[in-house]
Amino acid sequence: MSNTSHTDADVVVVGLGPAGLLSCLLLGQKGYKVVGIDRWPTPYPLPRAVTFDHEIARILASIGINANDDPAIDYHDDRYLWLNKDGEILLEVDWESKANDGWRNRYWFDQPNLEERLRGILDSLPNVETWQGFEVDSFEQDEDGVKLSYHQVRVDGFVTVPLEGGKKGTIGAKYTIGSDGANSFIRRAVGYELVDLNFYYDWVVVDTTPAVMPTYLTKHYQICDPARPTTVVPGGPGHRRWEFMVLPGEDPQEIAKPEKVWELLAPFGMDPKVDKLDRAVAWRFQGKYLEKWNAGRAFLVGDAAHLMPPFAGEGMCAAFRDTYNLVWRLDLLLQGKADYALMDEWSEERREGAKWYIEFSVGLGRVICITDPEEAAERDAKMIAEYKANPHPVDPHDAVLGQGTWDGSDSLSGKPSIQGLVAYAGRTGLFDEAVGRGWFLLHKHGTSSGLNASQEAKFSAMGGRVLSVGERGSGADVLDIAGSYSEWFSSNKVDHVLIRPDYYIAATAASDSAVSKSFDSVLKNVIAA
Repeated sequence: MSNTSHTDADVVVVGLGPAGLLSCLLLGQKGYKVVGIDRWPTPYPLPRAVTFDHEIARILASIGINANDDPAIDYHDDRYLWLNKDGEILLEVDWESKANDGWRNRYWFDQPNLEERLRGILDSLPNVETWQGFEVDSFEQDEDGVKLSYHQVRVDGFVTVPLEGGKKGTIGAKYTIGSDGANSFIRRAVGYELVDLNFYYDWVVVDTTPAVMPTYLTKHYQICDPARPTTVVPGGPGHRRWEFMVLPGEDPQEIAKPEKVWELLAPFGMDPKVDKLDRAVAWRFQGKYLEKWNAGRAFLVGDAAHLMPPFAGEGMCAAFRDTYNLVWRLDLLLQGKADYALMDEWSEERREGAKWYIEFSVGLGRVICITDPEEAAERDAKMIAEYKANPHPVDPHDAVLGQGTWDGSDSLSGKPSIQGLVAYAGRTGLFDEAVGRGWFLLHKHGTSSGLNASQEAKFSAMGGRVLSVGERGSGADVLDIAGSYSEWFSSNKVDHVLIRPDYYIAATAASDSAVSKSFDSVLKNVIAA
């Protein structure tokens, strides 16, 4: 009996980290046949990413994971402080309040547990298969689809090797998503190379399970001590993380040895007799990105498309944004309702969006990673003066998308939309839960949609919904219970807002007559039904 087989699918996803699992899940929920393949025989059991922001909480809510009460996720309504070697505050970041979409600015999670939650949801989708322990060894594509070959592997030490007598085969699909990490096979197969920002610093990342959770000045803080810059943050429920910079002349592998790690943890009250060291690994922080993220029928997301240092806590966030932005487009493409240019727009949007966070993170790192005492003293004096002049917490930043499927001439577009408390069809809650998700054209009650008949038909064929928003008793489709939308419309002097399935604003308009023009401009690559 042959151990070689062939499988057909709508989409094949290579790499089953968080972005790959989310890709499989979103496409599977839309009814597509999906095969996800990963070279490691079992899911990676140790933490890597530990934090995400309000946008990712909103994405997770769309697949049934509530960040406010999920056992894999935690939050701490507390400030994030930067301290110098003497404990003086250099910078204060607001991780206490909520964003305007109703979710907290910052959450903390245990990655293995979160991935287990994603896999559990995937198990309920009969049209999705996930294969662990199969390595892709070739990739080709033509105008009709893609073809991948694979072989079964086993783990030998820290690498995978072919399994003697193991299964081999091919997968044919319409498209592929490369979510296969920093050493992406799919990226190399299409001939793409990352742009290097030449930012390299070695750190040792330490994950622990304390016997008793330690209490510090604040739940999360950055120590900007030139003697050894250090990050102290939560690691999800029951866990804490430390990140220690490897100093010039030090061997990263030596610093990552348990005896040295416990020595570094001692000032924080951690004791090897009672506390557990889950992981200590030398990790090179770096900044890189792709200029182009789509190559014909292949799309690259997550670490396959970009690498960023963790100082802003946005690495996995960027990967989820990549995927959530991609899937609604791929859905239209698979339905024959979009021109491929819609995917080019995805590449432009996500490159610039991720690049913004990479450069932001690199900028933070260049401030944090100072080891010269005189340079550190100059930095401290400047930042302390700025903090005393303006001690209020720094607001978190939301990156604006690169130019794409939104109105670049509109200052409100290309940013995440608000989400308020509403009532709709007998349901009350935040907009996503009460009304739903997808394309929306929201307009103030008392105005029309602004679309002509052909545009309304096109929008409906895309799954779009046109809804009026107004106060109680107004007769509007959506009742604006907390007044969030009324205030937003009024303060921004607009009557209409076009919202995409990834929650980003595509366009706004101040009058009925302006809606039609913006609609056609933004959705020029969506084909009318």
